[in-house]
Amino acid sequence: MGERVWFVSRHSGAVAWAARRGIAVDRRVAHLDPADVAAGDTVIGTLPVHLAAEICARGARYLHLSLDLPPDMRGRELSADDMERCHARLEEYEVRKAS
Repeated sequence: MGERVWFVSRHSGAVAWAARRGIAVDRRVAHLDPADVAAGDTVIGTLPVHLAAEICARGARYLHLSLDLPPDMRGRELSADDMERCHARLEEYEVRKAS
């Protein structure tokens, strides 16, 4: 099937931010089943650490959507402009579960 880029988010502001940045996405999902991810795929999102570890264990790349979010902005829906103001960026992580 080839290498795919997954964008995992249920937030319209994040989707708009990615589009604004020209981030090419093959599959946009609100929730990710790691079993659907193949080696060579790239997963973009803000995943819990155990899911990020599973993604990496499957041979995929994990790009975390990081924000410098002040306390007063937590818990609310962010627009693409809000995300820009919070220095949204993609940071690659290699996550593994310790034995």
